[in-house]
Amino acid sequence: MRILFIGDVVGDRGVQMIQTYLPQLKRDLKPQATIVNGENSTPVGRGISQKIYKQLLASGADVVTMGNHTWDNKEIYDFIDDTTKLVRPANFPGEDVPGRGWTKLKVNQATLAVINLQGRVFLPPLDDPFAVADKLVTEIRKETPVIFVDFHGEVTSEKRAIALYLKGRVSAVVGTHTHVQTNDAQVIDHQTAFMSDAGMTGPSAGILGMQPASVISRFLNQRPARYEVETSEPGIMSGCVIDINDETGHATKIKSVLIDDDHPYDR
Repeated sequence: MRILFIGDVVGDRGVQMIQTYLPQLKRDLKPQATIVNGENSTPVGRGISQKIYKQLLASGADVVTMGNHTWDNKEIYDFIDDTTKLVRPANFPGEDVPGRGWTKLKVNQATLAVINLQGRVFLPPLDDPFAVADKLVTEIRKETPVIFVDFHGEVTSEKRAIALYLKGRVSAVVGTHTHVQTNDAQVIDHQTAFMSDAGMTGPSAGILGMQPASVISRFLNQRPARYEVETSEPGIMSGCVIDINDETGHATKIKSVLIDDDHPYDR
């Protein structure tokens, strides 16, 4: 099985990049499943709307994952319980959390499970992602060994730690949230594909997708600033493609995907 994963879609420019390049990537890379992180995809860069969710699916996403901005656009409460293709972090606390923390889809004769988790270092103190992962993976592996984890976290060490903790039990752990693609893609011990962060998909001229002025101002004066999504033309699309053995669930290859002005897509 080949999985294409696209990192955090930011604002209108991110959605435009998905609409432009995702069909081309799917045509050329021929993934059997495509996963897109959409937690920053509204025009203000926080949360997701039903319209944008449908646009991501129409452009080729099979599953949309989320993160710490899941609830920032309140419209999500209107549709998150009605879809099996949108997953939010499984370790959100509480008994009656809207939506689902994992989902599954048939891929030819195999079944792919997609889990969304969120880290706790420099982020809100959610339920323990390691304990939640243990419980979910144990249950899911009764049905399929092919498991993809989008781990939405701030620090590399936590992402690396959970990848090693789940090594051999899941097919891939790919980080999201920091919006900068890391150069550490590997298959750990010929079992679990890992990448600290897939990077972002959106405007490349700003600072992590935001307009520079307010971000720089905050560094200069240490006062709160209102961040707004960069809207200029240059765009970036980041992610990775992973090959997995359907029978063992072990990854055999992971390769980064990067499209921007310095890395034009010329296939």
